[in-house]
Amino acid sequence: MMLCWGSTVEGQLGIGGARDPVCEPRSCQAFNGRGLKEVACGGRHSLFLLRDGRVYTCGSNRCGQLGHDKPGDSPELVVALDTQKIGVVSCGQAHSMALNEQGQVFAWGAGGGGQLGLGTAEETVPIPRLIKKLCEHRISQIMCGNKHCIALSKDGQLFTWGQNSSGQLGLGMGEPSTLSPQPLKSLSGIPLAQITAGGDHSFALSLSGAVFGWGKNSAGQLGLNDKQDRSVPCHIKFLRSQKVVYISCGDEHTAALTKDGGLFTFGDGSRGQLGHDSTNSEPLPRQVQELMGSEVSQIACGRHHTLAFVPSSGLVYAFGCNTNGQLGTGTRGDIKSPLPVKSSLTGSPRHMSGPDHYAITKINCGGDHNFLLYSDDKSSTAPEDFRVTNISRSISLINDASLNTWRMKLLDNTDSTITNDVILLLSSTACWNASFLDESDDSHFKTNPKVPGIDLNSVRLLFETLSKPPFARLLEQATKSFESLLIPQLPCSPPDVEAMRIYLILSECPALHDSKNYITLTIPLAMAILRLDANPSKVLDNWWCLVDGGVFSRLVDMYKSIVVFLLTGGKALLVPVFLENYTSATLKLLEKLHKVNLKAGHVEYNRFYIPDITTLVDIQEDYLKWFLSKAEIKMRTPAVQSSVTLCAYPFILNAQAKTTMLQTDAELQMQMAVSGANMHNVFMLLTLEPLLARNPFLVLHVRRDHLVSDALRELTIYSDVDLKKPLKVIFDGEEAVDAGGVTKEFFLLLLKELMDPVYGMFTQYTQSNLLWFSDKCFVEHNWFNLIGIICGLAIYNSTVVDLHFPLVLYKKLLGVAPTLEDLKELSPTEGRSLQQLLDHEEDDVEETFCLNFAITREYYGLTEVKELIPGGDRITVDKNNREEFVEAYLKYMFRDSVSELYQAFSSGFLKVCGGKILSLFQPSELMAMVVGNNNYNWEEMEKNAVYKGEYSATHPTVRMFWEVFHEFPLEKKKRFLLFLTGSDRIPIHGMESLRISIQSTSAEEHYLPVAHTCYNLLDMPRYQTKETLHRRLTQAVEQYEGFSLV
Repeated sequence: MMLCWGSTVEGQLGIGGARDPVCEPRSCQAFNGRGLKEVACGGRHSLFLLRDGRVYTCGSNRCGQLGHDKPGDSPELVVALDTQKIGVVSCGQAHSMALNEQGQVFAWGAGGGGQLGLGTAEETVPIPRLIKKLCEHRISQIMCGNKHCIALSKDGQLFTWGQNSSGQLGLGMGEPSTLSPQPLKSLSGIPLAQITAGGDHSFALSLSGAVFGWGKNSAGQLGLNDKQDRSVPCHIKFLRSQKVVYISCGDEHTAALTKDGGLFTFGDGSRGQLGHDSTNSEPLPRQVQELMGSEVSQIACGRHHTLAFVPSSGLVYAFGCNTNGQLGTGTRGDIKSPLPVKSSLTGSPRHMSGPDHYAITKINCGGDHNFLLYSDDKSSTAPEDFRVTNISRSISLINDASLNTWRMKLLDNTDSTITNDVILLLSSTACWNASFLDESDDSHFKTNPKVPGIDLNSVRLLFETLSKPPFARLLEQATKSFESLLIPQLPCSPPDVEAMRIYLILSECPALHDSKNYITLTIPLAMAILRLDANPSKVLDNWWCLVDGGVFSRLVDMYKSIVVFLLTGGKALLVPVFLENYTSATLKLLEKLHKVNLKAGHVEYNRFYIPDITTLVDIQEDYLKWFLSKAEIKMRTPAVQSSVTLCAYPFILNAQAKTTMLQTDAELQMQMAVSGANMHNVFMLLTLEPLLARNPFLVLHVRRDHLVSDALRELTIYSDVDLKKPLKVIFDGEEAVDAGGVTKEFFLLLLKELMDPVYGMFTQYTQSNLLWFSDKCFVEHNWFNLIGIICGLAIYNSTVVDLHFPLVLYKKLLGVAPTLEDLKELSPTEGRSLQQLLDHEEDDVEETFCLNFAITREYYGLTEVKELIPGGDRITVDKNNREEFVEAYLKYMFRDSVSELYQAFSSGFLKVCGGKILSLFQPSELMAMVVGNNNYNWEEMEKNAVYKGEYSATHPTVRMFWEVFHEFPLEKKKRFLLFLTGSDRIPIHGMESLRISIQSTSAEEHYLPVAHTCYNLLDMPRYQTKETLHRRLTQAVEQYEGFSLV
C-alpha cells in the first residue's frame, strides 16, 4: 500500500487527472495487493517496481521518460521491459533507468546530454534500450542525477556517463559530457557500499564509512568547507569518523545517515532543506539538532526538501521547500526544522481512517513529490533500515558461501561466462578489500592510516578453505587472477586507506608461499609494495606494526626463502638482469619489514638471518664489493659491479657472516695501510701475500701485578690496524703457550681489576644488575679508553666478556638515540616513574608529581642539584612540558652526565672497531658480539662436551652430571655457565662454539668440583650417587662470585 503527496502538475503521483498540489499524504490505490517493491521519483515522473520485476510509470512524458505512449496520469506498464525481471529502478530529471537481475542496465527518456549511455546523443528515446557498454559487467547499483548517471558493478567498478558540466562524472574536466559509460578509476580498490547522485553532484560511500563527493559545489553540497566544484572524487574527511552508512542527495543539498541513526545535512539551505532552523547554506556537514534524540533509519531528498523516518515513534519528519505541499504538513509555507508529516500512519490518526495500525516500510522522494510505502500489521513486511547493507545491491563478497557457489558453478558448467565472472571477482581488489571487515565493536569504521579495519584471522580461514582439495580448481583460478590481473594493476598511489587492505590480505595467501609462484606472484607483490608512494608506503608500515607476530614472521620467512631460492637456483632460471632485479626487490622488501620490526619488535633480530648465507655467497667478495661501492671506487669488472651486494642488507647476515666481514675488513685495513689507500683494484688485495703472515698477532707482554698499567702501555704503542689482529698474551715469567686460555684469563683478570668498586668507574643498578658510567670517578679517562679497546678486542677475538652494560651503550656507539625504554632497562623504577608521568591523564601533574627541571644526585653523603635545562629549578613540570622533561632527563642521564667518560670509552672501542663496518651491525648484535647472547641450547652444549681422564660420554658419573644439569632451572644453569666460563651468556656463534671439558680427578667425594674458567674446564671427582653430585655441584656454583661489582 502507498501514500503520496506533493506536486502532481504532470500526474507524477499517479492519482488521475488532479493537478493541484497534494498537501497531505493521501492513499494511492493503484498497486494495492500487487506487491509494490519500490518507487523512484524523477523531476516530474515516477517509476514503480513490483516484486515480480514489472515496471510501471506515470507523470511527464515530454522526453519519452515513461517508456510507453499512454497518458501519464496513472501508472502504466512499460511493456518493452516485460521480458525482463527488473530489480532496481532510478530516475533523473527527465530520463529513467532499470537494472535487471542479471546486472544489465536499460535506459530511456531524455538523452541529449549523453545520460542514457547509449553512445548516441538522441534527444529522446521513448523505448527502454540496453546499455551494451555495461554488458561485460554485472551491475548492482544505478543512480541518476539530473542529467548524468553512475553505476556500480558487482566487482566494485564504478562507471559514470552523461553531462559533465560541473565535473559530476568525476573524470576530470576534459569533456563537457560522455555518451557512454566510462570507468571511474580514481576510486578503484575501495570497497563501495553505495553510490548516489544529486542534481549535478555525485557521491560514493565505502563499506567502512569513507565518503567521496564530486561535481557541483556552488552551495557547499560536497561538504568540503568551500564552494569550489570538484571534477574528481574528493574524500570528505569531516564525515570519516561518523560511521556514515547511507547518503541521499537533493538538487543542491546532501543528507548523510550514520549507523547510530544520526542525520547530517550540508549544501544549499535556502529553502530550509537542511533542517537547521535557518536558510543558511552549510559547506560542512552539520548534525540536525532537532532529531538528535531520535534514531533515524531512512532518509530521502527531493529537489529542495528532505524526509527522515524515525521508526521508534513511527513518524516521518519533513523540512525544506513546501511550495507544492511536498512536506505533507497540510500547509504550503517552507519549513526550516523537522516537522512530522500528517498521516494516520505517523501518529495523527484523526487525519485518516482505516485499520488501527500500519507499519511504514519505505519513504521515497524526488523532484517535488513523495511516496510512502506501508503495510498493515497482517503483512510481514518489515520496515526497511537504510543503515543495513543490502547484500543484493552490494559488491560481491569473497567468503565461504561465495566460494561454494562458484565451486558448484565451475563443476556444473563449462560455460565460459561463469569462469569469466569468477575471474572478474577474484581479481577485484575492491571485492577482496570488502570481504574481511573487522565487525567487532564496529572496528572497521575506524579504518585509518594506523588501523586496517580487517580481521586477518578470517582471511586465513578463507585461504585454508580455498586450499582444500574440492576447491583446487578455484584456487588455481584465484592464483591466475592474482598473477595476470590483480597484482599487475596495483597502483602506486591507492585512492584511500581502505584500498590498501589488499596488501595484508594477499600476504596470507598460501600460493605466495609456494616456491613455484615466487617469480609470478610473490616477487611481483614485493615490487608492487616497493612502488607505493611515500604516504601509502608509510600506512602499510603502520599496519605491519599492528599485525600479530605470527603473521609478521610468516612474511619474513617467505621473503627470506625467496632470497635463498634466488641465490641457489636463480642463475639457472633467470637472465642476469631479472635475477638482479628480483633479488634486489626481495631484499628491499625484507629491509622494509626489518625497519618495521625495529619499531614494533614483532620478532627477535636474528629472525631475519638467513642461516646458510655463508655457503650461498662468498661473503669476503661481497664485503669487498660493498666496501668499494661505499668508497665509490669504480671497478673494472662491470659484471661484478652490477650485482646486488648482501652487505647492503646486513640484517640478513648471521654471526658467522659478520665475523667473516670483520676479518675481511681487518685484512683490508692492513693491506691498505701498507699499500696506500689509492689502490684502485682492491680485488688484487686478496691475491697478495696476506700481511698477517709477516706479523700475524697482536702480542701483549704484561705483569700480573701491574695488569692495568701494562695493558695501557702496550696497547698505546700499537696502531689502529694492529689492534684488529688476533690477540696473544704473554704473562711475565710464565711459559704458557696462548691457545686462547691465556687471552681469556687476561680479559677476566683485567676486567676484574677495572671493575673494582674502589675506582668508582661504574655505578651498578641493583634492580637490573647493569652498569653505567659513574658521574664521579677517581681514575684517569684513559682507563675508560682501555675498557673500550677491550670491548673491541673481544669482538675481534670472538671472546665473550662479562660486562653488564645495557643495550643503550651499543645504541650510542651506533648513533641510535636513547629512549625511555633504555632507562626502563637500566633503572626500572626511574623508567616506570617517568612513564607514569607521561601516562597521567588528570590535569594535576604539578600537585601529583611535584617535579621541576632539576634533579638531585647524592655523592658520598653530599646532595647536589643538577639542572636539566638552564634555570630548571625554577621551572615546574606540568602537563604541557612533561615530554620535554622526560627528554631532558634522558639527555642528562645518557649524555650530559657521562659525556667525557663515554667519549673516552667510545674512542677506545672505535679505535678497534671503527669504520664503515660498524654500520652493518644493529645495537643488539654489537652487544652480542661483546657479551654474547642468551640463545641457549643445552643439548648442543652436552653434544659438544669433551671428556678427559677416565671420563667419557657413557661414564656413570658423566651421565649423572648431565641428568642433574638438565634438571636445574634456567637461572641455575646460567649460574653454572658463569662458574665454568666466566660469563652466563654464550658466544654469538651459538652453543656449538662453546666447548666445555670435563675431566676426572682423584679427589674424594666430599670435595667440590673445580672450574678452570680460562679453559672452560671442569675438574669433577667421581661421585657415586646423583644426590651427592647434585649437592656438591650446587655448592660450587652458588659459592662462585664471579667478577661483579659487589
